[in-house]
Amino acid sequence: MDDPGSAVERQEEQQTQVPEEIKDKWEREQMTLKKQMILTDSGDITKLMSCCNEKTSDNFLIGGVDISFVKGDNVNACAALIVLNFPQLEVVYEDCQMIKLTAPYIPGFLAFREAYLLEEMYSKLKKTQPQYVPQAIMVDGNGILHPRGFGLACHLGVLLDTPCIGVAKNLFQVDGIENDDDHQLKIKQLSKGGDTFQLVGTSCKVLGKALRSCDSAPNPIYISTGHKITLDSAVELVYRCCKHRVPEPTRQADIKSREYLRVHFGSEHEEQKNKGKKKQRTKTTKHSKTDCNPVDNVEELFQDTYCLFEGNDT
Repeated sequence: MDDPGSAVERQEEQQTQVPEEIKDKWEREQMTLKKQMILTDSGDITKLMSCCNEKTSDNFLIGGVDISFVKGDNVNACAALIVLNFPQLEVVYEDCQMIKLTAPYIPGFLAFREAYLLEEMYSKLKKTQPQYVPQAIMVDGNGILHPRGFGLACHLGVLLDTPCIGVAKNLFQVDGIENDDDHQLKIKQLSKGGDTFQLVGTSCKVLGKALRSCDSAPNPIYISTGHKITLDSAVELVYRCCKHRVPEPTRQADIKSREYLRVHFGSEHEEQKNKGKKKQRTKTTKHSKTDCNPVDNVEELFQDTYCLFEGNDT
């Protein structure tokens, strides 16, 4: 992201007012997709975790997705889909695309802004280089740690029919889970890498875990199940993917997307930002002819989402 942090930080972005009927439609779609959500380990995850426990050298593939924004611009962004081999954690596939996020940002509905664009990138991977399709994907966001128990990692996982894990850098405060004194005390009690504590809501449901990912990073990351993986397996896999505070799949996706923006828009954009020239700043939204393919006609991806504006409630 343009500012370090998880999808939770996007709640601080300037929000667009959306008619209540649109939010109601989105909520109904979330509840429909949620019925397809699976919170047990898929066959691939079971095999992967077995190899982890037996310390065998079988190669698996883990994906990571992230979106970085042009500074000062909540519409134009670079989306990255990165695939690493596991356990080596070497990048074997990367795809960056300039995108326009035409759907507004509404807290609790992040998936309607990002998931369908990421689905397009995953479809491209399956068609062009299927040998790099990952067994699991880590998402910079949340899974069931969400007001309706269906965050970006769940939404994307169901759309892709692939195990997904939500990995957030900041706590999403839902169901009575708060970043209060008690929470801070639990963080202080995480003495070493691998230590965790559960995130239990007032509903008595375990919605995720806080993980101290390495000895050198006292601030935890927050892991929640997305789709086709248990919480214990998700935490174990994330921990094994951590060289730094953030697991390598999402860390590399963040690095690659930021790098793309720096290379193609960096100096020009910084100059424009410093001068505050709005007219010049719009130049950073143009697509360059690079190896990263722009996504055209993004509005079509959200046609069904916006059909209520035309009086269609199907």
